[in-house]
Amino acid sequence: MNKSEKVEFISESLNKLYPNPPIPLNHDSVFTLLIAVILSAQCTDVRVNLVTPELFKKANNPKKMIKLGRKEIRRIIKPCGLSPQKSKSLFELSKILVKKYKGEVPDSFEALESLPGVGHKTASVVMSQGFGHYAFPVDTHIHRLAQRWGLTNGKNVKQTEKDLKRLFPEKRWNKLHIQIIMYGREFCTARGCDGITCNICSKINANRKRPIKTKKP
Repeated sequence: MNKSEKVEFISESLNKLYPNPPIPLNHDSVFTLLIAVILSAQCTDVRVNLVTPELFKKANNPKKMIKLGRKEIRRIIKPCGLSPQKSKSLFELSKILVKKYKGEVPDSFEALESLPGVGHKTASVVMSQGFGHYAFPVDTHIHRLAQRWGLTNGKNVKQTEKDLKRLFPEKRWNKLHIQIIMYGREFCTARGCDGITCNICSKINANRKRPIKTKKP
C-alpha cells in the first residue's frame, strides 16, 4: 500500500470499530477537562477518572481549586503519581486563570501553553476536545502506531504530529486521534503487536516478516 491507500484503509477500519469514540477523560467543563489532562501525564485515564470525582466535587472551577489548597489537592491526586508537581501546577494555573482570564480557560494554544503544567499535547487536547478546534494531540499510542503504519519516521512526537496532519484531512483530526488511541490500547499495544500482528498492521505490512521496531517519544 502507498500512503494514500494506507490513510484510506486506516480511516475505514477505525470508523467501523469506533464510529463515535467517547472522550476518554470524564469532565463537565473545559476547566475540568484541562485538569484531567494534566493529571493523565504518566498515568492511565482509568485511574484519573477514579480520582477526579472527589477532586471536582470539591473544586470544579479555579476559585474553588485555589480555596482547596495545594496540600489537599496533593492528597486527592496522589494516586495519579507526580502529585507534588501536579498539585503545584493545578494550584498555580488556577490563580492565573482567576487573575488573568476571569476564571475562564483561554481559547488559544499560546495562552494555554503558558500555563503551569500545560505542554503542547495538553493544549491540543483542550483545544480539540474542549473548544472543538482542529488539533492532533500525539501521545505514546499514536506515536507508536504511526510508525508501525509507516506514516512517520518516529523522529519525535512533533514530527509525528506534523506528518499525520499532512496525511489526514483537518476535519478528521479531532475524532481520529481518539480512535487511534483506542485502537492502540485495545489491539495494537506496545507488547501485544509487533507491527505485523493486529488487523491493521497485518494488512498494511502484509509482505513484512520481521517485527517493526518503534522509537519512543
